[in-house]
Amino acid sequence: MDNAVSARRTGRGWSQQRLADELGVTRQTVISIERGRFDPSLPLAFRIAHVFGCAIEDLFFPDQQAERSASSSSGLDREEKPSGTRAQKSG
Repeated sequence: MDNAVSARRTGRGWSQQRLADELGVTRQTVISIERGRFDPSLPLAFRIAHVFGCAIEDLFFPDQQAERSASSSSGLDREEKPSGTRAQKSG
């Protein structure tokens, strides 16, 4: 999963340690999240979004390469969506 945590943090002029202190995690956790080596739990993602005053979707987004692999392995293009409709019985 890609993220904008580093950009938000540096935009505020915060160190990784300052963000870690705000979140109640270690600096190593912040480093791992920023580098994409660790995806935060949902509660932690909400805390990060709260600290920056934004929505989770503004910070975290699907990894484009992983998304392409998933769509090509399923045989669906991004434009193409399964209909989800069933044929109705006549009668």
